[in-house]
Amino acid sequence: MFHNPPDPSAETVEVEVEGQWLRVDADQTAAGAALLAGLDYTRTSPATGEKRAPYCLMGVCFECLMIIDGVPSRQACLTRVRQGMRIARQHGVRGLS
Repeated sequence: MFHNPPDPSAETVEVEVEGQWLRVDADQTAAGAALLAGLDYTRTSPATGEKRAPYCLMGVCFECLMIIDGVPSRQACLTRVRQGMRIARQHGVRGLS
């Protein structure tokens, strides 16, 4: 897997993405960290189970919803990383009424 290393002159933090620890620039978002970690999707649709991934990266589409530090439905594209942050995919649940 290829990803760009952090800028050596930038402040960095360590975050956990789906159980994998990586160092990212401190000004990165959780969605950016997920993409750097190589995730091909960030959530699944509750209605269809389809895989979804960050799309607009500006908080409009809600395709980047993830579980961040145990809290579901966080917009990963608007959430800045911080030291020790835990980022996980959010899986939709079918059959909810």
